[in-house]
Amino acid sequence: MSIEERVQSIREQLAKVVFGQDEAIDFSLAALFSCGHVLLEGPPGVAKTLLVRSISAALDMEYRRIQMTPDLLPNDVTGSSIYREDTRTFEFRKGPIFANFLLADEINRASARTQSSLLEAMQELQVTYDGVTHALPEPFVTFATQNPIEQEGTYPLPLAQLDRFMFKVLVSYPRAEDEVRVLTAHHATSGLSSPERMLVEKVMRPEEILAARGIIRETFVREEVVSYVQRLLQATRDDDALQVGGSPRSGLMLLMGAKSLARFRGRDYVTPDDIKEAFLPALRHRVVLSPSVELEGTTTDEVLAQLLEMVEVPR
Repeated sequence: MSIEERVQSIREQLAKVVFGQDEAIDFSLAALFSCGHVLLEGPPGVAKTLLVRSISAALDMEYRRIQMTPDLLPNDVTGSSIYREDTRTFEFRKGPIFANFLLADEINRASARTQSSLLEAMQELQVTYDGVTHALPEPFVTFATQNPIEQEGTYPLPLAQLDRFMFKVLVSYPRAEDEVRVLTAHHATSGLSSPERMLVEKVMRPEEILAARGIIRETFVREEVVSYVQRLLQATRDDDALQVGGSPRSGLMLLMGAKSLARFRGRDYVTPDDIKEAFLPALRHRVVLSPSVELEGTTTDEVLAQLLEMVEVPR
């Protein structure tokens, strides 16, 4: 079964529960198949958490959810040592981060110290405690959600933390016809819909995801497309509207995401259109607006969209 067919089978399971969030689904799966992590941002009640739960339900992977709160400690995420009276030694008890599929719900409600406990895990796929390194299970992917509207009791993620996410996906309100489907399908459950209740089946195992990642890594990218990515990055650094431009890592994330999108479309090579499609989700959280432009009400997406129009596209 090809990657395109496997992704389609996952989409079919998600369609039982989540309606009208095609972009969020595409980029969530693209990150999953590219060893990346995803930050989902949107107002309450637009199925951010349900989407992540549904993806995990369609995969035969260990799933853990952490509700991020201001009083949550780093040890509550990574784990801690306990003293064993019988052996008179300390034993490391693993925290909820030791799973294939981690959901950090409302991540910006946790303190900066607790947020930073995720940095090593997301980048190095390991946790170090008391000088001892503990490997995380493979595959490992982190999904985080945050609400952009509510500011009270929140701690904005620093740039170093944001940079660990391959994509930042904006989850908005559904279209009218999709919202009718949501109301029709879920009103009888009193808003307590779950993937299990909607009979979402597991259609992919961890070893299959690891094998798919290897295939995606081999996706061909011609030199002109690599140069196109570099020119896009350089444009973000040269634009006066941006105080901080895209880093080489952001270019790598962009290329990796584009390779997944290409495979999802049944191709073994990346086109400039794949790059353009992944550009905003891969860059919007890695660049910083200049203060004067921000005061004018211009958004990061607007600046990036303008750059995308300005940079010459290879044929």
